[in-house]
Amino acid sequence: MTKLSVPEYVQESLREFVTSTKRPELIATYLHYVEHLLALSPVLFVKDKMVFKSVEDAVRLLEEQGKLWRETEIKVGYFKSAVNDETTKIYICPFTGKVFGNNTHPNPQDAIYDWVAKCPENTERSGGVKAKRFFISEDPEVISAYAKKCVSKAPVVKVVYSSVINGKLFHSKESVIDDFRDNYLKRVSLVEVQGQSRFHIEGSFMTLIEEYLQEDKIAAFVEALSEYEEFLPYVELWLGEVEQET
Repeated sequence: MTKLSVPEYVQESLREFVTSTKRPELIATYLHYVEHLLALSPVLFVKDKMVFKSVEDAVRLLEEQGKLWRETEIKVGYFKSAVNDETTKIYICPFTGKVFGNNTHPNPQDAIYDWVAKCPENTERSGGVKAKRFFISEDPEVISAYAKKCVSKAPVVKVVYSSVINGKLFHSKESVIDDFRDNYLKRVSLVEVQGQSRFHIEGSFMTLIEEYLQEDKIAAFVEALSEYEEFLPYVELWLGEVEQET
């Protein structure tokens, strides 16, 4: 059996875990040990119910799969009083660049629905009627583009990025990723993920967990903890449970 040592910083974390947990189980304690030993920071992407090893892994893998952002084009036209310095959310017609601001119209969402339904440049059809497709943005840089008066009355085409998750527009893909980090990832622990069926664990992360969830490694962990008097009551409890199962 491989001799295992428990670093002091991990011991401290384990002390807090076992003393704050009513009847701590062996696997849960071991997973807590692995998480802190490897400095893991698992996160849950709630929409897909997927657990990733870290925020960085979630961003990298979802970006590779095309699940974070899409490049798109919008038309920016100038319409008097549509946007001002107090505007924080806009609704945009993709066909003309017509925009309604959350502080410049009493009901901007209804207004954009009505506009695209009647827009002469909207040639898209859904069920035989004009598609009521429009964009939404809360990005200050996207909003500011509509606050500037165009030199000509013809709309200007601008490349922006839309979130695959919520459909909102951002001026850069980095802004889409920041929105994803801030609003769609939830920190979870390995212990929370253990034994549940509501979430899926991302493949490479699952491989890492399975690598550590081997009988000889768990046994080495128990032996290492047995050398510390404060952990002995828990070790004896776990060994007793193992004996009862055999």
